Amino acid sequence: MDAVRGQGMYPLHRCKTIHLVRHAQGFHNVAGEKDHSAYMSPELFDAALTPLGWQQVDNLRKHVHSTGLSKKIELVVVSPLLRTMQTAVGVFGGAGFDDGINAAPLMTENTGKSNRPAISTLNAPPFVAMELCREHLCDVGYCNSCQFRKIPIFALDLIMAGVHWCDKRRSITEYKPLFPAIDFSLASKRSLPSAHPQIETDEDTLWTLDVREADEDLAERGQKFLNWLWTREESEIAVVTHSGFLIHTLSAFGYDCQPPVKEEICKPFNNCELRSMVFVDRSMAATGSSKTNFPGKIPDGMDAPSEEAVEKN
Repeated sequence: MDAVRGQGMYPLHRCKTIHLVRHAQGFHNVAGEKDHSAYMSPELFDAALTPLGWQQVDNLRKHVHSTGLSKKIELVVVSPLLRTMQTAVGVFGGAGFDDGINAAPLMTENTGKSNRPAISTLNAPPFVAMELCREHLCDVGYCNSCQFRKIPIFALDLIMAGVHWCDKRRSITEYKPLFPAIDFSLASKRSLPSAHPQIETDEDTLWTLDVREADEDLAERGQKFLNWLWTREESEIAVVTHSGFLIHTLSAFGYDCQPPVKEEICKPFNNCELRSMVFVDRSMAATGSSKTNFPGKIPDGMDAPSEEAVEKN
């Protein structure tokens, strides 16, 4: 037993490989490093990537292609803000249209005043925008201006957002022409318990000016996001999101590991850093069966283990 101490083994179909990515440098990062109060400025509303941020995107794109990772990822889940979507399509999207490629665009030319060419869907995985992996939001329990204030707190799937203008998103109607191939169906609507109808949220009703989501609430939302990931059939998924979301979501993990391993899991992300994790289902939440297991004994025949044969004789 000493040989396996500190090790673990789980069925493959109860594991997912999650490639976590923090967005590349945005204009809000530059302004916030100089003066933290700049985050409160409306000028940083839904901040885009800086030219340096796009260089970071290009470098990570080269990495995922040189390592073969680009061919393994089955789905890209992205926070529906400009900087995260620019990062996601820049890293995991298809080629440009320079060679006469006939494919739908993931991002149109000059999106976010980036001076970048359009990015195609050629050989790219599906992209899904998801509100649950946004940055800090506002606390619905204290937000009097929120349209959901009449809904019991326990009934909400998603806690609200606010305070930093860079974390306020545009309407889905504005995003769709910029990112035509991203699936926004999970960002423009969400399901409440059966007592409540589906709520359309084309505008950003999750952001308020005066209340910011508590860290523990963000961590809880992160767990809800991971629970949602288990409903997906894909086993290798890239998630492009934000530093606060990553820090507080991952803080719940690693307590069963040695301190250096927990530190590796939970340390803050740099801009455009990619960190690959194996996500294990210990709760039996995953209902799917293995795609690679084979039952054996085909054709049928005697195959008693040798230990059993020895015992019988």
